[in-house]
Amino acid sequence: MFDLAALEAELAGSIFAGKLHYASTTASTNSDAAAGARTDAPHGSVYFAEEQTAGRGRGENTWHSVAGEGLYVSVLLRPQLPAARFALLPLAAGLAAAHAIQSASGLRIDLRWPNDLLIGARKAGGILVEAQPVPSPAFPGGTSAYAAAGIGINVHQREFPTGLATPATSLDLECGRRIGRQALLLALLKSLERETGVLSDPAAASAIFERVEQASTWIRGRKVHVHGPQACEGVTAGLDENGFLRVETANGRVTVQTGGLRDKS
Repeated sequence: MFDLAALEAELAGSIFAGKLHYASTTASTNSDAAAGARTDAPHGSVYFAEEQTAGRGRGENTWHSVAGEGLYVSVLLRPQLPAARFALLPLAAGLAAAHAIQSASGLRIDLRWPNDLLIGARKAGGILVEAQPVPSPAFPGGTSAYAAAGIGINVHQREFPTGLATPATSLDLECGRRIGRQALLLALLKSLERETGVLSDPAAASAIFERVEQASTWIRGRKVHVHGPQACEGVTAGLDENGFLRVETANGRVTVQTGGLRDKS
């Protein structure tokens, strides 16, 4: 269980202060954040739960959310950013999650574009950022652009469903000790505030591409199979100015905007 009073005390002065929404069970924390957006919940509202009954990843994927075993959290963001820079939010969330995991456990995360948190060849977490404008009389022009940044991290799990596309792991399994979810959540929120705040500065935002590349073995020089609407095979060649992945294929360069990666080495 989480100590909500201690969380509030640690988050005093942050964008999350007084905005924690905790549930023992929910369908999806991202759905909760989206519902909050429709009722004018403020920037920095945090939705987290012990268990999700309908947790989801990108596309049609589901997220296995065992009660009390992982960190399941979504943050409602209303950043004052140009629309094009919203595409950088998943990159910022990935960096924040990687930093938080290293801070709480000492483990280094490999960011697999666009949304996977890997330890070696095993998946320890994932990110789902859903952004769209919603009608809201409380904001200029009657609409407010928002993003629900959902992050799921396997913390205490020791067993996983069979048939996963990528083998799974947890922080406890990798560390050989129990990792505190409260400390991990605090590290995550503080990192997320810092990383999303950087995006308001154009010069600092442009540096995110190099930082992601340094945190990932998948961004450049990796032989991959891309699955999804832009299915192809080739060698990754960095990110473009929107955070999309360039892949050099036998038929020329492809800029992948959506889909997932598998190793072809």
